[in-house]
Amino acid sequence: MSAQIEPARPTGWSGAVALVLASSTGGVGQHVRSVARGLVEGGVTVLVCGPAATQEQFDFVAAGARFVPVEIPASPTPADARAVLALRRALTATHLDVVHAHGLRAGLVAVLARPPAPLVVTWHNAVLAGGLRGGVSRLVERVVARGARVALGASTDLVDRAAAVGAADARLAPVAAPTLPAPRRRAAAVRAEFGVRPDQPLIVSVGRLHPQKRYDVLIDAAARWRTRTPPPVVVIAGSGPAYLPLAARTSAARAPVTLLGHRTDVADLLAGADLAVVSSDWEARQLFAQEALRAGVPLVATAVGGLPELVGDAAALVPAGDVDALDAAVRALLDDPAARAELGRRGAERAASWPTEADTVAALVDLYGELAARPDDPTSVPGTGGSASAPDADAPRTGHR
Repeated sequence: MSAQIEPARPTGWSGAVALVLASSTGGVGQHVRSVARGLVEGGVTVLVCGPAATQEQFDFVAAGARFVPVEIPASPTPADARAVLALRRALTATHLDVVHAHGLRAGLVAVLARPPAPLVVTWHNAVLAGGLRGGVSRLVERVVARGARVALGASTDLVDRAAAVGAADARLAPVAAPTLPAPRRRAAAVRAEFGVRPDQPLIVSVGRLHPQKRYDVLIDAAARWRTRTPPPVVVIAGSGPAYLPLAARTSAARAPVTLLGHRTDVADLLAGADLAVVSSDWEARQLFAQEALRAGVPLVATAVGGLPELVGDAAALVPAGDVDALDAAVRALLDDPAARAELGRRGAERAASWPTEADTVAALVDLYGELAARPDDPTSVPGTGGSASAPDADAPRTGHR
């Protein structure tokens, strides 16, 4: 069983932390901004290092952090050497008690930069790629796992993976979705935007348009729903590299699906929704799944990664990549308003039990205080503030606390 960072109230520690992230347009950027804001409000000095475009989207400075641009792209490039040097300069230009990188890309650059303070890396995503790319990514996993003082996993499978590839201290640290603002529009106005009649269901999904999200499965299932009376309207909010192939697939299948692009009104979309869908091949604690359950919208999701432990029995779970199973689960709920209402009720009840943003920040403050109190821990690796050498690569390790 993986040890979990237990939610706790701030301990009064108010040191200096650097948060490092690579290019992000979604969950990781939102999480880092949430953490930065909470830390600053608690009296912690925060430096954020990441791409300039990420600062433009999430505005860490407005959250009270200082920002230094370090261009860490989403995929490895020859420019990584410049990123390592830039990050090293940023981390050594000021006193820091802890460096906390988010994601394997940022984690790799942080390890190579040999930070002058203990390094924490949060694992937000699993490696799904095969072939050469997958092999390189798995090598990165090992470097990051062995180069960090503490590996935090957003879901249990990520904690187990970090431990399996060499993390000396791997812990579960659930990522809380930032609280959505109240809807700005009534449900009827949202539905009218998409031409949804009062008797038609509106099905909503939100996420980056990336192959991992498997929107091709949702589109193929939606194509079958054209013959329903009335046919549901499906909207997918998000941007990303898969837009053109998904648009072509939607057109070819004549599926009742609209790709909305990037939206900032997810609360409004959920206010008008009858059903939410997550069709991904893998997720940790997907933000949209959290948002849907908090809003009391019944959810159909794939039983992958951290989703089952997140939702429990408060969502309809289906196998990944299975059009028939997704089709059947959605049809069953559309045909049974009482079942939808019950699932929505259970979802809201489940969501109330999750750690909040404040709990997440408080747990991190506890961890940072723990590490700052022992910056020269003999179990640390070079470059993370310790003086001892890295553990033998072949030595057994539990990866658990």
